[in-house]
Amino acid sequence: MRMHLSAAAAGFLLLAGVGAAAAQDVVIEPQQETIVREYVKKQPLASVQLPGVELNVGSTLPDTVELHEVPSVKYRYVVVDNRTVLVDPGTRRIVKVIE
Repeated sequence: MRMHLSAAAAGFLLLAGVGAAAAQDVVIEPQQETIVREYVKKQPLASVQLPGVELNVGSTLPDTVELHEVPSVKYRYVVVDNRTVLVDPGTRRIVKVIE
């Protein structure tokens, strides 16, 4: 009985953790993405190279990378390897890579 209860509790905690991680996913509305795309076209930045940094959602950018503001969008952006990257300024984690 005790073994089954422990396995069930572990399974529940695992599922709860997956649910919490999913709740932290960032959703960029199409309207926000359009605002970013148009702003980046009007305010072009030189593309930077970041050897060793993977451009994946959740990856963290180094403090040496300057993040730029987009009016009316809470995220910041930078152009890396000719790709626009939206970043949470508080955590410096990538929330969206715009192709």
